[in-house]
Amino acid sequence: MNENFNAWSMLRKIFWQDVLLILAVFILARLVSFVIRWFILRLAEKTSPHLRLSILRLLPIVRLLVGIGAVVVVVPILVEPTFRNIVALVVSAGLALAFTLKDYGSSLAAGLATVLENTYQPGDWIEVDGIYGEVKSIRGRATWIVTPDDTEVIIPHANFWSTNIFNASSGNRSLLCVANFYLNPDHDASLARKRLEEVAQTSSYRKPESPVTVIVLEKPWGTHYRVKAYVNESREQFLFLTDLTVRGKEALRSLGMRFAQAAYAETKAWPSMSK
Repeated sequence: MNENFNAWSMLRKIFWQDVLLILAVFILARLVSFVIRWFILRLAEKTSPHLRLSILRLLPIVRLLVGIGAVVVVVPILVEPTFRNIVALVVSAGLALAFTLKDYGSSLAAGLATVLENTYQPGDWIEVDGIYGEVKSIRGRATWIVTPDDTEVIIPHANFWSTNIFNASSGNRSLLCVANFYLNPDHDASLARKRLEEVAQTSSYRKPESPVTVIVLEKPWGTHYRVKAYVNESREQFLFLTDLTVRGKEALRSLGMRFAQAAYAETKAWPSMSK
């Protein structure tokens, strides 16, 4: 191999003293990282609660800085600090970094496309890979959404190149909710449908002047009713569904109707997305 392209030519001749020095640098970096971590954790526990998380955020930053410092000290021990070697080292590191961060670059490009195409925006309720929640923030690499269980989920934009995205609100305050009822097939379907429609129309959570639709589907084990109505405020969608379910069951029971006992049920994680 040509000497000009021989990567090993950049390395110095290593002696035992150099090996021990390198080990000492990494051990010292480890100890420094441990001491700083211990100090930050103690400080976070003793400080006021509202500052605790801000202090804990320093942990990964400090560990990264200590690691970079150790590498900066070790590299001159291994590599002859000539101009050619420095250029070759920088180019090699750049290529390795570019290969490592190719997914990051894909996420940045997907994030830009998301913003330009206005696929969704903060405040929208979306579903991605079975995860349903409200969009809280659209950042360079990922989207932050919060589920109805108050769990923050970070979804990289790169996933959106090949993943279906369901947008329930599309920039609107309201969205369509669907409440499901399952009745024994031996009943007056017209009366049940009319009563469920009245329940939805009189709900305080319904968007004023919005339509109410009741879909009736016959199943082998009973009759399936789907009450579809728009909630006034998207964040109240689960309160709306609860109100429809509780008052709807009470109304159907007052008519003497019996509920079906299905051997199985078709369910989704969050019924508001079942359009």
